[in-house]
Amino acid sequence: MAQREGLTMCNLYSQTTSPEAMRQLFAGLTNAAGNIEPGDIWPDRMAPIITAGDDGHVLRTARWGLPSPPQFHSKSGIDRGVTNVRNTNSPHWRRWLGPAHRCLVPLDRFAEPRQGKGAGNAWFALKEDRPAFFAGIWVPDWTSIRKLKDGETTDDLFAFLTCDPNAEVAEIHPKAMPVILTEPDDWEEWLVEPWTDAKSLQGPLPAGTLEVSE
Repeated sequence: MAQREGLTMCNLYSQTTSPEAMRQLFAGLTNAAGNIEPGDIWPDRMAPIITAGDDGHVLRTARWGLPSPPQFHSKSGIDRGVTNVRNTNSPHWRRWLGPAHRCLVPLDRFAEPRQGKGAGNAWFALKEDRPAFFAGIWVPDWTSIRKLKDGETTDDLFAFLTCDPNAEVAEIHPKAMPVILTEPDDWEEWLVEPWTDAKSLQGPLPAGTLEVSE
């Protein structure tokens, strides 16, 4: 599980897109998130996501980290969540692969850990200044114990898919990279099409698309 393996996959990203900017990308977008503070986003933090609703797209916030399989809960019942999903053949994830549980997660850049103790992160961003979204999964109204001091809470949760890395990411992190969608047609396909069609989007960006910003 990504959360338990430390910074083995993308567990930090940044997003600065305002609700107004997202409204320009998705006609008729309903803002159920209110004001959104831009900045870096870490696991278990609240972050904006876009889902498909009955009357159009909805901008909302959710907590980063999907429900873990029960065997990964602590002895006290704590489930710290899974931040990245790779194996979509797993029965644990298959129940949430339909359009009702898919979301888009806006981002500006994402971090992958450099190899070596204390080497820090490499930040990746698109070479072209254009909107980008992680291909995400969300689970609304999930009750669990995220932190012992808080007891049971009911939250909307999300994570995003990963895939084989492209050339730029593989130089830093050869295991995986997030699935990032940059084309409006792909955004719509991810939100509304059946899994048999949408699963083809679980792949890396083309080589040359990303650059290391730090």
